[in-house]
Amino acid sequence: DLNECGLKPRPCKHRCMNTYGSYKCYCLNGYMLMPDGTCSNALSCLMANCQYGCDVLKGEVRCRCPSPGLQLGPDGRTCVDIDECATGRVLCPRFRHCVNTFGSYICRCHKGFDLMYIGGKYQCHDIDECSLGHHQCGSFSHCYNIPGSYKCKCKEGYRDNGTNC
Repeated sequence: DLNECGLKPRPCKHRCMNTYGSYKCYCLNGYMLMPDGTCSNALSCLMANCQYGCDVLKGEVRCRCPSPGLQLGPDGRTCVDIDECATGRVLCPRFRHCVNTFGSYICRCHKGFDLMYIGGKYQCHDIDECSLGHHQCGSFSHCYNIPGSYKCKCKEGYRDNGTNC
């Protein structure tokens, strides 16, 4: 009998057992023999059925989430969203409010403001509804722009709520 396990190169990548007229490859506990003759961790990500992949540390499989805005759910396999806006950890710049997205968040301009590139950075700039004609002031009232909106005021000699004078 030829001991194939003693040949160079070795026929097995991990453990080899000589048999009469042949040999057998095997793996240590916690590993399984793959079709190509290599040993793979028996607790592989494929077997763990993780949503976004996993890490194997010291023989233990732990599913992971690809973003700090996600956390492992109760099943330990799927990722659930963290609402950063609800936690109060997010501070958006002036004239913006937090909007949660899956795995993250965005800071969106308040109503009545447009995002513009001013002075080398993006800022929320007030929309002047009066000069653009985007208001509901009547013909007997004046339109006054205010941050994020506008107000109507009756012309001299007219009265009411400003919209219907």
